[in-house]
Amino acid sequence: MKLSKLTWGIVVSAIALLLFFILWPKDQQSNLKASVLKGNFKIEVNTSGELKAKESEDIKGPTSLRSHGIWQIKITDLITEGSYIDSGDYVAQLDKSEVGTKIISASTEVEKITSEYEQARLDTVIEMMKLKNELLNLTYSIEEKQLVFDQSTYEAPAVQRQAEIDLEKTKRSHSQNANNILLKREQNTAKLRQIELSLNQEHSKLTRLEELLNKLKILAPKDGMIVYKRTWDGSKITSGSQISVWDPTVATLPDLSKMVTQTYVNEIDISNLKKGLKVKLSIDAFPDKTFTGVVNDVANVGEQLPNGDSKVFEVTIELNEQDTLLRPSMTTNNNILIEEIEDVLYIPQEGVFVNDSISYAITESSIGLKKQKIELGKTNANFVVVKKGLSEGEAILLAKPENVESISWR
Repeated sequence: MKLSKLTWGIVVSAIALLLFFILWPKDQQSNLKASVLKGNFKIEVNTSGELKAKESEDIKGPTSLRSHGIWQIKITDLITEGSYIDSGDYVAQLDKSEVGTKIISASTEVEKITSEYEQARLDTVIEMMKLKNELLNLTYSIEEKQLVFDQSTYEAPAVQRQAEIDLEKTKRSHSQNANNILLKREQNTAKLRQIELSLNQEHSKLTRLEELLNKLKILAPKDGMIVYKRTWDGSKITSGSQISVWDPTVATLPDLSKMVTQTYVNEIDISNLKKGLKVKLSIDAFPDKTFTGVVNDVANVGEQLPNGDSKVFEVTIELNEQDTLLRPSMTTNNNILIEEIEDVLYIPQEGVFVNDSISYAITESSIGLKKQKIELGKTNANFVVVKKGLSEGEAILLAKPENVESISWR
């Protein structure tokens, strides 16, 4: 849906009308007539729009992609738009390849760290056994040195002193080895704890990746009809599209009980629009059915649509009626009622001519053609209000005759 559809319609109509007056024989142009009408005069803005649900629920991919360093992911399969689904039904499948690669990498890392942990544990057991054996040997040495020291009582003082020194050295070595065992045990425990922590982290990462893999199969959060999500440029997200972690929506479930139509109004007409204006609508798919609505929102800031030249403003119209035939993305034709003036005279705009800033109409009666000054009021797309100068039912020309200069004023 683009504003250019309405704009092109006006342009084509104007060109057709111009060619009509250029190519139509002059003697037949004078036969183009209309009657002065009386009644309620409506000033409307006509636009085309697109139906959408007023409220909808997004069906999204997993929110944990970013925590695994995945910023975009492709939709490999998506059910047909317009399908009715129940809560828990299959909706879409996201690409498994990148998550699968990360699972393989995480599994390899788990195996690697597990191996490191087992090796470190075995090394610790061997090392502690060696230290304990050394400590036991020192214990035996202390006993031996003690015996030597006891027996040195009957030896020379120098021999006694040497025996005492050897005993003290052995005891000191025993004490140092006992402390070393305690320190080594703490070091090995800390090392094993660090490896175990890394292993637990990789296990957790692997578990989360496996859970993420299951979440790549998207299921419906509730009952409804599938509608494809539109991107910023208006194109639909479908199978093969990429979704990002900032907006992982793959489709929507619209609430069809309340519909709105989104349309765009050019900057020339936007000043006449406001919230609460009444609207009559028709649907291209069902031209025989009409609906009513009300302007629900008028944008304060304009924008330029793709392939458009002029600035437009987004307008949202809420439909008053419900109908099971209405579907999102259907095209609507909207007649927004700006003003309705009761009981006035009006004529086609083609019946108004200007001479030296004086507006006049050419009337036709039994006495011939006459030029009549008229005072004009408000206009709409096709007609203009006549405040003074004409009466209801009078016949007027819609094209200037060749002898217009010779026609007298009434």
